[in-house]
Parts: sequence; structure tokens; C-alpha cells
Amino acid sequence: MKKLLFVILVFPLMFSAQINESDSLNFKANLSITGFWQDGNVETIIFRTKSEIGFKPWKNWVFKTRNSYVYQEFGKEKADEDILSLNFLYLNPDRKLYPLVLGFVSTNFRREIDLRSLFGLGITYQAYSKKDDWLKLALTSEYEQTAFNETNFNKVEYNGNRHINTMRATLWVNGKYYLFKNKMILTHENFIQPSLEEGNNYRWQTDLGLEFPVWKYLNFKINYLHTFESIVIEGQEQEDTFLTFGFTLKSYKSKS
Repeated sequence: MKKLLFVILVFPLMFSAQINESDSLNFKANLSITGFWQDGNVETIIFRTKSEIGFKPWKNWVFKTRNSYVYQEFGKEKADEDILSLNFLYLNPDRKLYPLVLGFVSTNFRREIDLRSLFGLGITYQAYSKKDDWLKLALTSEYEQTAFNETNFNKVEYNGNRHINTMRATLWVNGKYYLFKNKMILTHENFIQPSLEEGNNYRWQTDLGLEFPVWKYLNFKINYLHTFESIVIEGQEQEDTFLTFGFTLKSYKSKS
């Protein structure tokens, strides 16, 4: 609970949700907090923060950092404590086609990933943009390094290797849409990420959000997250699903 209180008190100062990097504002930030708590015969805590900050460090450049924290506890036994930081630098994001540089860092308690890092570059295509609605596709290539705490995997050819490194390609499909006269906001952040070296090393993720404006700086949020990893520690499931409920705090006003 001390860690949860720390996250609740500190993360709102520096974290956020989904931002369009081609927006004309010089600074934009969101924070969403979703979770589930049950006490009594069964004690359960599921807690997730997700944030995004975007700003313009130089003319024609936009830096965006997207961060998330997941914590799960069942019967006072920690089941998950995951950190993910996605960082992007875009050049001329107001154009239809523009380049980007990216760097990711993550940990995953349940999957026993001590540290994972990816660094690469790519290009983004703005497929649709109308008012505040938008759809973007991106293709990137990155070098990944993953350090595991165990060396026995579901695919025996990787056994004995604490570190698994590879070149990857990633296809991203992200969007945001205001529906029913701005009474509901749909967001999606999806990617598929195969290795360019091993055909059995790939992952994908679907992150869907439904938001309902409550106040000009506050939305109620339902979040669905589904992840898949082809290479996992022996005995672990390859897929995980989270359905959480909470709120999004923003540095800018909701549409009326």
C-alpha cells in the first residue's frame, strides 16, 4: 500500500494519457488512474497509472513521453509490478509523413524481466485527421536488449540465456475519436513487434480506452489492455488481459 500511495501522490505531477504530437499546443499532458480493489474474504488490488507529456523543445520538433505503471496484489501477495516508459522525438509532425526516433525502457515482475530496452527510428503516416479526431500509422525498426531473472523458457532453444537481444520491426496503429457529440472518447494504441532475426520471437499489444467527460479537466475512463509475448519463462502464460476503471486528469479543457 505504501507503493500505491507513492504512485498516487507523485505520478500526477509528471505523468499523462494519449496525445496527438501534431497538435499546435506547445505543452500538453494527461494522467489516467484506473484500478480495482476488493476486501473481505478475497483481498485484491489492481492499480494502473498511464501518462503522456508532449512538448516542443525546438522549432519543428516534438518530444513525447508515454509512461505506465501496473501493480497487482492478491491476498497480500504481489503478482505484478510493471513499469513501461516509451519516449519519442518527432520532426515536423504537422506533415502527412514525418520521421521519429524512439527509446523504450521497461520492467516486468510477473514475466521476470529485470530490464528491457529498445532504441530505434522510423516514420509516421497521418492517415486521418479531422478536427480533434485522428488516426496514425507508424513503421519503426529498433534494437532490443532484454535481461531475464530466469534462464528456462517455453521455447527450449533459448534456455540458458539470461539475455535475449534482437533487431525488431514494429507496426503501430494509434487513434483518437470523439463520438456522440463529444460525450464519449475512443482511443486505441496497438502494435505488433516481430523479430527480424528469429521467426518465433514476436509480441503484440492492444490498448483500448473509453472516456466520458465529467469536467473540463477530468474524464471517467474504462481501459482494456491485452498483451502477448511469444517467449516467456517456462510455465508462464503468453497472454495477459487487464480491464480497469478510473479517471483521466488533463492539462487542457475537454471539448464541449
